[in-house]
Amino acid sequence: MGLPFVALSGASSIMYKNLGVSDTQIAFWTSIIMLPWTLKPLWGPFLEMYKTKKFFVFITQMFTGVLFGLVGLTLQLDHFFSFSIAVLTIIAISGATHDTAADGVYLNELNAKLQAKYVGWQGAFYNIAKVFSGGALVYLAGQLEEELGIRNAWMIVMFVYGIIMLILGVYNMRVLPSTQRAANTSSLKAGFVTLKDVIITFFQKKNIVYSLCFIVLYRFAEGQAIKIIPLFFKAPRAEGGLELSTSQIGLLYGVFGSIAFVLGSIVAGHYVSNKGLTRKTLMMLCAAFNLPFAAYAFLAIGMPTSLLTIGAAVVTEYFGYGFGFVGLILFMMQHIAPGPYKMAHYAFGSGLMNLGFMIPSMVSGLLSDYLGYKEFFIWVLIATIPAFVVTWLVPLEKVDADSSL
Repeated sequence: MGLPFVALSGASSIMYKNLGVSDTQIAFWTSIIMLPWTLKPLWGPFLEMYKTKKFFVFITQMFTGVLFGLVGLTLQLDHFFSFSIAVLTIIAISGATHDTAADGVYLNELNAKLQAKYVGWQGAFYNIAKVFSGGALVYLAGQLEEELGIRNAWMIVMFVYGIIMLILGVYNMRVLPSTQRAANTSSLKAGFVTLKDVIITFFQKKNIVYSLCFIVLYRFAEGQAIKIIPLFFKAPRAEGGLELSTSQIGLLYGVFGSIAFVLGSIVAGHYVSNKGLTRKTLMMLCAAFNLPFAAYAFLAIGMPTSLLTIGAAVVTEYFGYGFGFVGLILFMMQHIAPGPYKMAHYAFGSGLMNLGFMIPSMVSGLLSDYLGYKEFFIWVLIATIPAFVVTWLVPLEKVDADSSL
């Protein structure tokens, strides 16, 4: 689930930065192509009409693998930006469809207790994808850039993305568990009737307004910071950046970030499994998720040259991210998904969550260009306030840990 999302939202930013695309264009276009992760609830119900959720998981993985190969080929064209963005958009549609099906497998195969138990591991592997994409593959790109040139280097990296997705598709086709029977094909009209019922029952859920405010605003600060951080690392010091090489950025994410990410996710899973999703635990998770953005304000103000110091800041933020993101995922599983349309309602929740991520990301380039990196990361800290407000106010209903959601 994580690899296509992170490739589009993170690694592509560094690729386009190295290819000479402006920060404003990078932030806008690599945000707008994330729209399918918001719109996926609109076609989620139609996945119930054919085959199984497992089928859509491995088919979309294979299809995404082929598309990553096409992205690599477009980088050799004169108008590479337009063509590559177009193919990345198709990858986003495929990836969003895959996520809907994969969430459906998770929700259907595990009860509430097991969902809480394994959500930390789910978050850990999602974060491994983020670190692998932004770390190992970016580091590889940096090394190849020196030998083969920027376009050839990133073409190879896109091929690597594609090969990984194809391997995952074959693997999951063979081993992914599924107790679901293959669906009988229904009419398109029946699909739209189901979609209508999904939407109506979703907005009839108790305290749905508060819940939507929570899942949209929880990532408000992250949505602004996530696009600018790699650009800040890459930018010259004369422009307020840290002037790191592509390989150094990959090292930061791949070594410092990976360990912190995985530890944060696993620790959070055990923490929530033992404590339950209470007001206190949710506030702790929110604080862990948002307050570490202060590390980037520190970097932007102090402009350290030591890679160890920069790495310590990355560790602080990544551990907090891994720890705090679990709260959002588990909230959606236990307070958004329950009901007759678990997969579709979870898709609605995660889609709206991504909208709360996408919109701030779209304007982050304009804000950072206008404010400068130092003032921008100070603003990001101010932007964490809505997350704390909605976390404090959102109603929490008691969930039966032994029931199947």
